[in-house]
Amino acid sequence: MGCASSSKKTKASENALVAALVIQNWYRGYSARLRTRQRYALTIFQSIEYADEQSQLQLSNFFTFMLENYKHVHEKDQRLVNRLFSYSLPDKDRLDCVGLIDVPDSYSGPRLQFPLTFTDIYLLIEAFKERKILHAYYVLEVLFESKKALKQLRNFNVIETCPSKDVTICGDLHGKLDDLFLIFYKNGLPSGNDPYIFNGDFVDRGSNSIEILMILLVSFLVYPEDVLLNRGNHEDFLMNVRYGFTKEILRKYKIHGKKILQVLEEVYMWLPIGTIIDSKVLVIHGGISESTDLNLLQRIERNKMRSVLMPPIPVHEDYGTELKKNKAGMLRGVKASESLSQQLAKHEREQVIDILWSDPRGKKGCYPNTSRGGGCYFGPDITSKFLNKYRLKMLIRSHECKPEGYEVCHDGKVITVFSASNYYEEGSNRGAYIRVGYGMSLRFFQYQVTEATCSRPLYQRVNTIESSAIRILKERMISRKTDLINAFQLQDRNKSGKLSMSQWAFSMENVLGLNLPWRSLSSHLVTTDDDGNIDYMSCFSDIHIQKPVKEVQSALIETLYRYRSDLQIIFNVIDSDHSG
Repeated sequence: MGCASSSKKTKASENALVAALVIQNWYRGYSARLRTRQRYALTIFQSIEYADEQSQLQLSNFFTFMLENYKHVHEKDQRLVNRLFSYSLPDKDRLDCVGLIDVPDSYSGPRLQFPLTFTDIYLLIEAFKERKILHAYYVLEVLFESKKALKQLRNFNVIETCPSKDVTICGDLHGKLDDLFLIFYKNGLPSGNDPYIFNGDFVDRGSNSIEILMILLVSFLVYPEDVLLNRGNHEDFLMNVRYGFTKEILRKYKIHGKKILQVLEEVYMWLPIGTIIDSKVLVIHGGISESTDLNLLQRIERNKMRSVLMPPIPVHEDYGTELKKNKAGMLRGVKASESLSQQLAKHEREQVIDILWSDPRGKKGCYPNTSRGGGCYFGPDITSKFLNKYRLKMLIRSHECKPEGYEVCHDGKVITVFSASNYYEEGSNRGAYIRVGYGMSLRFFQYQVTEATCSRPLYQRVNTIESSAIRILKERMISRKTDLINAFQLQDRNKSGKLSMSQWAFSMENVLGLNLPWRSLSSHLVTTDDDGNIDYMSCFSDIHIQKPVKEVQSALIETLYRYRSDLQIIFNVIDSDHSG
């Protein structure tokens, strides 16, 4: 009896173990499939984000071509030229901007006291937690004070750690105020004992960019040696027009928004372009290239780059007269010297674009950043050569959303930190910050803001992210409907309305150029028959562009829809006083 009972127990234990292993293997496979879907969704978001940035740079090149080749633009609208190109314009007069603005007694927001103290940082944060708006008078005062203080700084900040003082590095925040609140809650407010480096891209995309900017600038004014602000590629008025910060300012400050935007451009120009920690760690927003020259970057006049997307060209008040004289063979020396000056300015601009726009990759070498359209991809060999040349140990950068909030690459020599959680969609990614301690000790801290997202099961979060990614991908597809149909029909020689998976995937990539895993995404985008052939017109079955009038051709509507962001930027640039 005893042996039989023991045998049954052993058999039951074995069955339970087998069942547990089956369940464990099933769950691992299930989780892996969910993670794969999440990774594909993030790839869609990132590919479209970078394609938009590429469009932005192409648009900038268009402006450059127009203004370099059509002299009548220079002659007729000098203000437009000055706005687009990086000229040293007269500073906005502080008295004109601020002197006539009254703060009414009815204003219930924070009232800042100059010179600013830690109390003002605290008041500002508490007011923004209650979703209050800082009065335009204080916004302008902070901007003017910040510009005055930033002018005193070099192109690269320098900071030292010690055994009792770490330095906290935050990456892109992109207007996500709750992320900044959470960082301060976990890590403490900026102070002389708790220094911070904010590594660019404070603004755009999120809905609270001005609040983040005000907190950072006020903190900088209170602790100028312990709150260090690096310029990112979004601290640029042309980027702000496309990605939302300009709209946010004009929406929140309907009366004084134009003044705020004008002074803000001057603040951007004076932001340092990097920070060096303990003479060993370089902190810049983007990355490097094989030609990055830290010595040159230390010397450039950063305040001349109103927008790093627009190259400076020589323009004179009597531009038209000088042009005519040059045609007659006069002033050849002036023309030659201007050409040399222009070449130098172009080289300096390329240096700055590289450190603001570049991304690391595993492949060796340095090659064009084809995804973004600006900056470079740099490999581990470029990193090692650069660090050795300047006797550095590590490069810490931001600029790229990472699923876990940070990423280590190039044998630990390059670290990416990204501080905006839920960047693309709720649950899409964590945010992170880094504490750099004495002796280059590093500690990484991750977080995710939205409580509702964290409490939802993984499959629900993935479904939400995936649905959002597919939606924006289909919007991209419908904006190229005519081109896609032409590409499909070119492959469909039998006029059957169907293509093989390979033909369809080739056509999608050839037209859209997003470098996406089209085969894996096909189940979300098209219908497939029993033989595996794709009904290519099913791409457009559930999405269309509403025509404003019946008579307009579909191709024209698609073109306007595809370039709607570019058109909006063109209108905004021409509308230099933001009158609408």
